[in-house]
Order: sequence, then C-alpha cells, then structure tokens
Amino acid sequence: WKSSFGGGKGRGMIKERLRRLRAFLKAQGADAVLINKEVNLHYFSGFRGDDTVLLISADKAILVTDFRYAEQARAQAPLFTLKEQTKGLWRQAVECVGEAGWKRLAFEGNALFYSDYEKLQKLLPGAALDVPVDLSPLRMIKETEEIACIKKAVEIADAAFTDILTFIRPGVSENAVAARLESTMRALGSERPAFTTIVASGKRGSLPHGVATEKLIVDGEFVTMDFGAVYQGYHSDMTRTICVGRADERQRAIYDIVLDAQRLGLAAVRPGVSGKAVDAVARQRLEAAGYGKYFGHGLGHSLGLEIHEEPRLSSASTCDSLAPNMLVTVEPGVYLPGWGGLRIEDTVLVTDTGGEPLTSSSKELIEIL
Repeated sequence: WKSSFGGGKGRGMIKERLRRLRAFLKAQGADAVLINKEVNLHYFSGFRGDDTVLLISADKAILVTDFRYAEQARAQAPLFTLKEQTKGLWRQAVECVGEAGWKRLAFEGNALFYSDYEKLQKLLPGAALDVPVDLSPLRMIKETEEIACIKKAVEIADAAFTDILTFIRPGVSENAVAARLESTMRALGSERPAFTTIVASGKRGSLPHGVATEKLIVDGEFVTMDFGAVYQGYHSDMTRTICVGRADERQRAIYDIVLDAQRLGLAAVRPGVSGKAVDAVARQRLEAAGYGKYFGHGLGHSLGLEIHEEPRLSSASTCDSLAPNMLVTVEPGVYLPGWGGLRIEDTVLVTDTGGEPLTSSSKELIEIL
C-alpha cells in the first residue's frame, strides 16, 4: 500500500495539487469536480486503488470507495474524508453531492463512460453534471519526486536492455525476448510492463507497434525492442534496435540516418520551443534522406502516470512552448514494408537550458556476434 510519496512532504505535494485543481475548478464555474480516472485518483489524493471516485470542491475533498479499499484509502489519502459505500459507488457519490449542496458539477469528459454519465444525470438531486473537463494539463510539469520515480523506471529499463544483450541470439523467439525483458524489469523493481512489449525482428520491423510473436530471430536481422518499466506508478519508455549478426551496408546506412535524426531531435528539446518545431527538426532529416514518408508517427510524447501524456512532439502538437520539468520521448523511426525497420527512443527531461536524456543505453549500432 505504499503511496508514491509518504510523510509530511507527500501531504504537502497533495495540498499543492489540490490548490491548483481548485483554482482550475473556479475558472470553470463549477461547484465541485467528480474524478474517476484512476491516474487522477492517484495524482490528486495519493490513493492507488480502483472502483473509487473523488469529489473535490473549494473546501471539501471526499473519497468514495468500498470495504475492500477503506483501510488502504485511510493510509494513502489522509487529506480526504472517506465515504465507504455499501449501496453502489454512484449512489454514494450522489448522496455526498446532495449533502454538500453542490449545484453544478464538473466531470472528466474523456474518462466517464456515457452509461455512467446517464446514470448520474438521473440520480443527481437537482444538480447539473454539465462541465466536462480534461485534468491532464495539470500533470504536464512534473514535481521533483515524480521525476525521481521516472528516473528509477528508466534505470530499470536500461538495466533490462543490458541484460537482454546477453540473451538474444539466432533461434530465440520474439516472445522469449519480451518475456526476458519483462521478468528482468520485474526483478529490479518494476510493478509491471509500461505497455505491451514490442519486439519486431526482420521484416516485422516495418510494424511500428509490432508486439512480440513466436517468430524466431534469424542471423543478420534487425531486432527492434520498445519497452518500459513502472515504478511507483510512473512509466519509462525506450526503444533500441540491434542487429543479430553482422549488419549489411543498407542496414548501417539507414541506422545512421535514424540515429542522426534522433540526435537532432534531442538537441532541439529546450524551454520555449513548440512540439511542432522539435518534430520538424528530426522529420526534415529523414525527409532529406528520402525516408520521410516512412516515418508516419509523431516524434514523441510525454509520460508519467500514463505512458502517453501531453505534451506531444508531432506535426499536430498543441504545445506551443516546452517548459522545464516536462518530459518527452524522442523516437524517430523508418519502416519499410517488405524490408523491415528500426526506431531509437530516449526518455528526455526538459531542463532550464535544454533536454537531458534520462535513457543511458548506448545508441551506437550493436551487433550480436
């Protein structure tokens, strides 16, 4: 039940998060907000269970859960009034709204199921559920303790990559590689994989999200591995592409182009620069080499309590200005149907002066001989 941040310092962090949330809520003209998205339950209360909702107003912070989580909630969310439900989560939440006299409720428009929204609309005692909000922007700039957790998750993934280099060889399946990566990360302290581990070898490397299969790795093939760890709820994300056997001339040439694009993208990360601008720097390098149309996704995304968060680095990014203590991935790739592909990815911290790659594994082309 250990919360991400314990003790007095942890309470201080939650108080500051609630302060920012209440200022945001006031600007929306709502009396209170109903929070049901699990990562936001964690972020604003410290509680790490599910089947729970938070109700937060200018002067109240209520956590509604059931018997299974009551003891855990008391330990992890001491700043919240616990309401233990016995007649249904939504019914108990509605009862709290009535007792507080709130008339206008905000809700997470990107997290509340429509069926639950309809149920709440019918149950609410004279209150309107009519202010959809997105709370993810409140999590974009990370606190010192959050960054420490992400750095630990990055370290775990880096160590797993070092280990996999001793395991991977011709005749080993993609599934076996994924299992080894995941078991190593778990042994080193990861709670679970950050996402479904991607291992794509040979021609399957043209699949940007080519999750592991029973395919056996063959001598001379590229193997792309995209994976991450989770430490106290916080994610890491890295990709490395290696060659099992000797790389041929074309493999080396394309690898060098992608590595150059990745380094240019890293160098472009700094405060005040837009997500579109960083994406464009790396994308232009691939386009100049004739591979622009084979890089069909954005350059990167933020991460934290979720593996994909804002801001994004892409041609459609809405981030006009990166800021210190944001995190982004930088992950250009080239994907050639019928041939294969590769990607190189680091997790990067935006600092006061630039971007600091947290991922430390070598990006030089590694050949397993």
